[in-house]
Amino acid sequence: MPRKSQKEPDVCPKCGTKVDKPIKTWQLVSPLPDANGRITITIMGSYECPNCGYKWRAVVSKIKAGGSSVEIEGKKGEKKVIGNEKEEREEGEIIELDLSDLDEEE
Repeated sequence: MPRKSQKEPDVCPKCGTKVDKPIKTWQLVSPLPDANGRITITIMGSYECPNCGYKWRAVVSKIKAGGSSVEIEGKKGEKKVIGNEKEEREEGEIIELDLSDLDEEE
């Protein structure tokens, strides 16, 4: 049965009490980059409610790093982009070879 996504990770899903910070955090790194060449690092957190004792896990934040910019998505969906510069690609020198030149012995 799929879980219902929670709007705020630091609010207890059972009683609605706000928790200050997670007990434990860890990182999950995506093995494949997105279309812009950035790797997604997800910060997960384990929470425990001080009111009812319920324990749950939730996404604390997400970081997309690589390419020319870094994007950080916080708790409440706010996004912060650092270094959003347009990348200019340098074109290298074009080398043309004639196959008939390769067949000749020097």
